Amino acid sequence: MTGYGKAVKELPQKKITVEVRSLNSKQLDLNVRMPSVYREKESEVRGEISKTVERGKVDVSVYVENASEEAVANLNKTLIAAYHKELKKVAESLGEKTDDILSLVMRMPDVMKSERQEPDEEEWKAIYSAIVESVKAFSKFREDEGAVLEKEFVERINIIAKKLEEIVGLDPQRAANVRERLQKSLAESSAKDAVDMNRFEQEIIYYLEKFDITEEKLRLKTHCDYFLKTMKEDSSGRKLGFIAQEIGREINTIGSKANDAGIQKFVVEMKDELEKIKEQLLNVL
Repeated sequence: MTGYGKAVKELPQKKITVEVRSLNSKQLDLNVRMPSVYREKESEVRGEISKTVERGKVDVSVYVENASEEAVANLNKTLIAAYHKELKKVAESLGEKTDDILSLVMRMPDVMKSERQEPDEEEWKAIYSAIVESVKAFSKFREDEGAVLEKEFVERINIIAKKLEEIVGLDPQRAANVRERLQKSLAESSAKDAVDMNRFEQEIIYYLEKFDITEEKLRLKTHCDYFLKTMKEDSSGRKLGFIAQEIGREINTIGSKANDAGIQKFVVEMKDELEKIKEQLLNVL
């Protein structure tokens, strides 16, 4: 599921910003970017995030900025020059402009010198607090998105159920139309006197049973009800995907057996609603 969370902490000489972003993924793919001096804390950060985040391609970025003018004196000029030289060389080989390379260089890793090699405990506490807050904001973002998706799913499932009711209303007339059409064809046939009427009635019954959609209508209604019930369960995304597949199977079977233009119209409309549900199910945990 997509999501975003951000938290900012202000220290006397530093500004700490933590951002959490995610894209859809079947599993948890967690990438953490933070100052190298705190790299040993990465497992602690991963543990905190995995308590809340179950799935998604998640990027966690920790930025520590100097709030004073001392930041200028801490530039790693040697590394900046090396980055600039290599990026300019690549740009020229590709025939690209080299005007804006410096702004790109300043976003590269470790362009700021770190005067200390040991983690600052107070700073780390602020970073960890910002991480916790950003994850909470991230979770709130997902919850809000989930509420919107829930409303959409309910609306679309109810539309499918309404279309099914329309099909149920048309179905009896469909059987009568089939019988009438066959009898009319027989009446117009030159060989009607040679037809065994008992056998003809048996064939009509067989024909109607072959195109009967009573079971499909019942199963489709059951699947729709089950979808709405399953939505209330935790981590139900995969299960909802399976139910959506079963809904699609029943809709397709009704369409193939209906042999009726009116019913086919509702089948197409139900398929359209189901496809929209499947698209959004990719965002559900």
